[in-house]
Amino acid sequence: MKSFNSSEMFRPFENLKALIETKSFSTRNYPLDSVEDKKNALPDAESEQQIFFKAMADVKPILSKNIIERNSRVRIPGKNKKDPEDEIVLKLDDLVKYGKGFVVSQTPEYMEGRGYNVSPEVPRLLHRGEFSIQAHIDLHGFDVLKAKDAMDSFLKDALVTGKIVVLVVHGRGLSSPGEPVLKTKVFEWLTCGFWRKWVIAFTSARLCDGGTGGTYVLLRDRPIKK
Repeated sequence: MKSFNSSEMFRPFENLKALIETKSFSTRNYPLDSVEDKKNALPDAESEQQIFFKAMADVKPILSKNIIERNSRVRIPGKNKKDPEDEIVLKLDDLVKYGKGFVVSQTPEYMEGRGYNVSPEVPRLLHRGEFSIQAHIDLHGFDVLKAKDAMDSFLKDALVTGKIVVLVVHGRGLSSPGEPVLKTKVFEWLTCGFWRKWVIAFTSARLCDGGTGGTYVLLRDRPIKK
């Protein structure tokens, strides 16, 4: 194996001291920018403003008579159009909350009748409340026989006391398995038998008087002969 000789070692700074003492080498001059130079190199806000004013020196404003005015509002197509479904929902909401739009005469439960030679306008006037109610009877909780006796006594008393417009409350019969019992019987008693000759007209009541759960009856002061 070859022995290591210290004279063969690489010594890059061996002659550095001598070179410094004799100043026998030259260094490049790299000028360092001062802080003041850097400040001067940055753009000045005032100088930029002056440059802007110089650039705009020849600019003239446009006269108002040469300006075309346009409506800046943006119209969205179809936004102002009413959705039919929204209108239906509003009507249903009013119907449920306030009963608005509910017409009793246009429902399947509506009941109406008129006597011999009576104008069709009379039941319509009666249903609209053009006649003042002078007496009423409530048949709720009665069976058919008791309801018949109570109604006969009520109508006879109305005739004796000179009352010709009365209200008979019988209910809608929603709890009945088939057709409403009392409501059907009231219709039958007013159109057949004894009371047929005394009835001018009858109609289902307005909502304020029970709707189709009640019936307005317009009576004659004397029975019809036919």
